[in-house]
Amino acid sequence: MTRAVIIGCGNTGQRVARLAAARRWQVTGIVRSTDSADHLASAGIAAQALDLDQPDPDLPDADILFHFAPPPRTGDDDPRLAAVLTAYTERPPRRVVYIGTSGVYGDCGGDWVTEDRPINPQTDRARRRAAAEARLSGWPGPVAILRAPGIYGPGRLPVERVRRGEPVLADADSPWTNRIHIDDLASAAMAAAERGPDRAIYNATDGQPTPMGAAYRAIAQRLGLPAPPTISRADAERDWSDMRLSFLRESRRLDNRRLREQLGLTLQYPDLVAGLDASLSPDD
Repeated sequence: MTRAVIIGCGNTGQRVARLAAARRWQVTGIVRSTDSADHLASAGIAAQALDLDQPDPDLPDADILFHFAPPPRTGDDDPRLAAVLTAYTERPPRRVVYIGTSGVYGDCGGDWVTEDRPINPQTDRARRRAAAEARLSGWPGPVAILRAPGIYGPGRLPVERVRRGEPVLADADSPWTNRIHIDDLASAAMAAAERGPDRAIYNATDGQPTPMGAAYRAIAQRLGLPAPPTISRADAERDWSDMRLSFLRESRRLDNRRLREQLGLTLQYPDLVAGLDASLSPDD
């Protein structure tokens, strides 16, 4: 029986756990707190609470290792991933699947971006992810890396911002943004585990980039609300937080042909319009 260990078994990890269980794999989800472990157990997922910021984590044996836990919020490395890989040095999994970020590409001026483009991380959080990728490049066994952009799905949409009528950047001033539905990201992780070649990197995206405001307008339309007002880039630079502004300073359009063709993955939600109905509940 294939043993799968999911490090950071949150929303995406739970979806992967269900897909793995359907294949009759033995699944263990690793989470930070006992409350999270209890939540997984109530969903029928075997769980273990571990603090990856402590040395020598006691991790179960794994044939397939999914690493979805984020790095710490400070620093320029990912010591959590380092601790996990060290724990498996003497008993390496057959394959490691890592979900990182498309932020490692940095600003690409709106160009179409394939996985062959050299990375150029320009924020601290992207540099931590780039360091994680570099660490995985030295791992002796097969590795697959999914570079994910914005992940959306149930409970992962800016519904309250749309309801409040918060402004969005005018399309003429907007960077290109990319996204993937959380169910498709889980399917991509499973496909990479089952049939991805060694040292493969994938843009885990639906391949349909839009200006930033397009998602807000589509949500408003689905909810029967007015389209959000727009503001100029100059006004956004004055009024928005540094974190939010950081996403305005990078523009790229992610190509997903490798994901679809090499893994043979058919996306359930190939664009935002297709995914919204599955992501908005009647209460929204």
